[in-house]
Amino acid sequence: MESQFWHERWQQGQIAFHQPEVEKFLGAHFERLGLARGATVFVPLCGKSLDMLWLVSQGYQVVGVELSPIACEAFFSENRIEAATPVTEGPFRVHRAKHQPITLYEGDFFQLSARQTGPLAAFYDRASLIALPPAMRERYAEHFQREMLAPSTSGLLLTVAYQSNTFPGPPFSIPSEEVHRLWGERFQLEQVGQGEEVVGPPTQRISTAKSAWLLTPKAGR
Repeated sequence: MESQFWHERWQQGQIAFHQPEVEKFLGAHFERLGLARGATVFVPLCGKSLDMLWLVSQGYQVVGVELSPIACEAFFSENRIEAATPVTEGPFRVHRAKHQPITLYEGDFFQLSARQTGPLAAFYDRASLIALPPAMRERYAEHFQREMLAPSTSGLLLTVAYQSNTFPGPPFSIPSEEVHRLWGERFQLEQVGQGEEVVGPPTQRISTAKSAWLLTPKAGR
């Protein structure tokens, strides 16, 4: 999707993808990554997700990237988190909480690298991969693995799958075969959670098969 698509979604308040509560698969499975307290967790295309607050409550530092300034500002204001004045760092406007370990990079994910964020112990992708059409998913996974991840970085990935010729996405359907193709060379993949989720705008609601995947680095990489 082009950046203008997401800017317009936030401007028009068309954000059905935003969950008003913490993702249940996050609480159920994230601890299996075995991270130390204080470890940095990266949240791509983070929006104003409440999942970031849950990660902080578990003792982690959170770094997110989000295209929309509306989303970045809403995250801090709606959760009453005092933030420092945003600063410009390269192509990004950076929002940092004053009293919590939360940093949001406002800008294009494809311009971000670990050189800016620092080392990442893990990532949590609830709504990034499924927000992208096929060609962009290829680019996303390639950039992620080349520019963002250390050899020891692990992750929790959520996907949805459905059969529908009438629902255009996002979210886009991602079968397990594609998860293995995009991530299987670098990671050991374990499908740890399955459920059902209804997605889409009110006039196009569809039921999807939702999956949670643990991604742990393969030995020797």
